[in-house]
Amino acid sequence: MTDTVKDLPACPVETTLTLISDKWKVLILRDLMPGARRFGELKKSLGGVSQKVLTAQLREMEGSGLLTRTVYPEVPPHVEYTLTELWRSLKPVLDAMQAWGEEYKAQNA
Repeated sequence: MTDTVKDLPACPVETTLTLISDKWKVLILRDLMPGARRFGELKKSLGGVSQKVLTAQLREMEGSGLLTRTVYPEVPPHVEYTLTELWRSLKPVLDAMQAWGEEYKAQNA
């Protein structure tokens, strides 16, 4: 992992935000919750993300232990990204964020 425990903030909420604070990271997590995805699938589902930014975000997330990158020895190379079990446990948090966002939009429509 890139971040060691001593490098992370003392506050657990701030730690979580530090690890997933980027807009694309949260959306990547959302898209990987159902299972493994290839780079092209992620890029397409995310819409406006550039290849450079997506690559950087995936590398950061892999370094933080959020996901694993599996390279299959084929031609052309086949690479898949999957969430680690620890980060799959964020699903209730993302579900709560979705519910809150839907409620907010409904109240402010």
